Amino acid sequence: MTELGFATWPPAPIRTERLVLREPEPRDRAAFVELLASPEVHTYLGGPRPHDELERELPETPQRWPGSFVVDRGGSMIGQILLRRATGHSRPAATGKADLGYLFLPRAWGFGYAAEACAAALDWFDGMFPGEPMVLTTQTANVGSMRLAAKLGFTEVERFQAWDAEQWLGLRPPATPYT
Repeated sequence: MTELGFATWPPAPIRTERLVLREPEPRDRAAFVELLASPEVHTYLGGPRPHDELERELPETPQRWPGSFVVDRGGSMIGQILLRRATGHSRPAATGKADLGYLFLPRAWGFGYAAEACAAALDWFDGMFPGEPMVLTTQTANVGSMRLAAKLGFTEVERFQAWDAEQWLGLRPPATPYT
C-alpha cells in the first residue's frame, strides 16, 4: 500500500482551540515558499531550498494530496502536517506504517502549536484508521522535535546513522478503541 488508503479526501477542516487543519489554498503559497526556504526550519532536514527557485517552481495553488494538512492560525498558514505511509523507509521497523511529519514557521515556535496540531491530526488518524500504529523519525540533535515526539506518545524503537547525523525512530502504538 503506497498511501494511507484514504476513502475520502479532504476531510472537513479539523478545529482545535486555536488552530484549523485544512487543505492548502492559493493564499498559502507565500507561506509554503517561506517554510521551504527557511534555514531554521531545515536545520535538521538537509538545508533549505533557494527562495527564487521555489518562487519559480511552486504552483499558484500548493499541491494537495491525501495526508497533507495546512496548519492555520487566524486565517494564516503557520505550518504543515504530513501523514503518509512509510514506503521505501530504510528502517524495517517503519516500513508500511503510517508516518507523521511536520514543519512550522519559526515565528510559530514556542507556543505549543505543533503539539496541538499534531495531537489533532493523530486523533483524526486514530478515528479513520483504528488499530494502526504511527512512526516518526527525527535527528537526535533536534531536541524540540524529540520532546514533541515524547509528548505525543512516541517511544524509541531505534537510533541509526543517516544523512550524516544520528536519527531517532519512534513508534506510537495504535490507539485503543473505545468499547
